[in-house]
Amino acid sequence: MVAQDTVVVERERPARATAPAPRTPRGRRPGLTPWLYLAPALVVLGGLLAYPIYQLGLISLFHYTQAQVSGGEPTSFEGLGNYRELLADEQFWQVLLATVLFAAACVVCTLAVGCALAVLLTRVRAVPRLALMLAALGAWATPAVTGSTVWLFLFDADFGPVNRVLGLGDHAWTYGRFSAFFLVLLEVVWCSFPFVMVTVYAGIRAVPSEVLEAAALDGASQWRIWRSVLAPMLRPILVVVTIQSVIWDFKVFTQIYVMTNGGGIAGQNLVLNVYAYQQAFASSQYSLGAAIGVVMLLILLAVTLVYLRLLRRQGEEL
Repeated sequence: MVAQDTVVVERERPARATAPAPRTPRGRRPGLTPWLYLAPALVVLGGLLAYPIYQLGLISLFHYTQAQVSGGEPTSFEGLGNYRELLADEQFWQVLLATVLFAAACVVCTLAVGCALAVLLTRVRAVPRLALMLAALGAWATPAVTGSTVWLFLFDADFGPVNRVLGLGDHAWTYGRFSAFFLVLLEVVWCSFPFVMVTVYAGIRAVPSEVLEAAALDGASQWRIWRSVLAPMLRPILVVVTIQSVIWDFKVFTQIYVMTNGGGIAGQNLVLNVYAYQQAFASSQYSLGAAIGVVMLLILLAVTLVYLRLLRRQGEEL
């Protein structure tokens, strides 16, 4: 009887009331606070980026040459005329293809060298690690004009040590189209890999050592550990360095302009940035140069958005 009464009492006992969820104070939205912290930076970025982009797009819609700059002729509205002229230009498509291929090669080589050296940093002792870090940061801090001049001297046909070591005689690297692009690629990778190396190295150091030790005990090789363990865990970091490398390498200007003397013989080493410079300042077609700049901006935005969307489909948090 006592047990039955206890059961009845337990059944009849009212359920414990759940505490109500705390209410957000009136007039304050939970999602507004982060934007308040970002507001100063957004204002600065808006002034430094939004207005120049607006002016770039505006100039691309007008017929704007040296005559309009000097006031000799009135500015006329062309609408999409500059873009139609640009898309009908066969040289533009050749330069665009060369830019895409060159940027892709630079990105792949930069990521490969940076990630390999980042793994190497985790395998060497403190002194070699410090020496490698200082050398890499020195390459990263070197101005593009200085670095390009140094690489030109190293591969110079008359006094460069590279030709002497390789026994190439007076071979001129900048005369051939592919050899000139290869020389510029080496310089771009040399000044770009330190960012990838330092960033990926910091990510590897954040990976628990137990995970790597377990993979090594299971007999996984270094390449298998990188491909199956480190790369998936470092994917958000690799996304950042890949997107930034694509942006940097797609709009390379200084290295091409200095090392190929403005785009190579007969423009054989032109990329979009140098091509836009030639159209805008060498030919005084400022509106056409602005149109090329807008096209480059749209291409980079499209590549970035597509890449981020693919990663989101794979369930990555960015």
